[in-house]
Amino acid sequence: MNIRPTLRTLTTLLAAAMTGLAPVAAQAETADAAWQYDAAIYLWVPSIGGETSFPSDGTSIDVSGDDVLDALKMAFMGTVGIKKDKWGLWSDLVYADFGDSQNASRDFSIGKVGIPAGVDAHLSFDIKAWLWTVAGTYELAKAPTYTADLLAGTRYLDLTQTLGWSITGDISSLPPVSRTGSSEVSRSNWDGIVGVKGEIYLGDEHKWFVPYYLDVGTGQSDLTWQANVGIGYRYSWGALVATYRYLDYEFDSNDAVQSLDLSGPLVGAAFRW
Repeated sequence: MNIRPTLRTLTTLLAAAMTGLAPVAAQAETADAAWQYDAAIYLWVPSIGGETSFPSDGTSIDVSGDDVLDALKMAFMGTVGIKKDKWGLWSDLVYADFGDSQNASRDFSIGKVGIPAGVDAHLSFDIKAWLWTVAGTYELAKAPTYTADLLAGTRYLDLTQTLGWSITGDISSLPPVSRTGSSEVSRSNWDGIVGVKGEIYLGDEHKWFVPYYLDVGTGQSDLTWQANVGIGYRYSWGALVATYRYLDYEFDSNDAVQSLDLSGPLVGAAFRW
């Protein structure tokens, strides 16, 4: 999946949505509103992509995650939120560990130079990532058929990637690199984000609903954005949801990690009290 919108395009879309909902946000607030709480646990099973250059003996081995990785080894994911009247605080935490290995792989390059015929490698690739989003929220709309909350906050990324390789074949035409070795690349950064989230209710009883989420931001990354939309069904104890979530990071082209994206289905259980 290769989706690369510009920051201007995403910001324009968010601004248009917020402007359209602004008249509703002017409704009078209830002074004695009670505290509301929500929490969710979920499993997100994304495919992972992006470009990384691993240093080795003065040159680099370049790998695309979507060519090598297809195994989620461990994950923890959840959200929590509190709200009083129109104002609230919301947080989302993801920990994921991906790892895989390939024999006779040609899904790499050395010093940005393509691999000649007769050269391949055993590659082992591992990615560990913490993603933490925390944001303040403001209720833009609460209608019989939908809700919409503005959010503004920050997202933290802590990322460690490890590559091990064992190259076979004639590599004399390539930049010098060790035939066997390993290298680790890590980065952590903060980005400011703005977005909108809410639900669209379906049917007379509103048991079925469409949860949606969109944010965009920048800071230590050139651009990060995220979208999550799907379907849910409400029970007396809470709700079950199934969505598709996409998260994208674009970094400076001179960085070891140039880009990172995670996309895939998500299932979870949500609770409110």
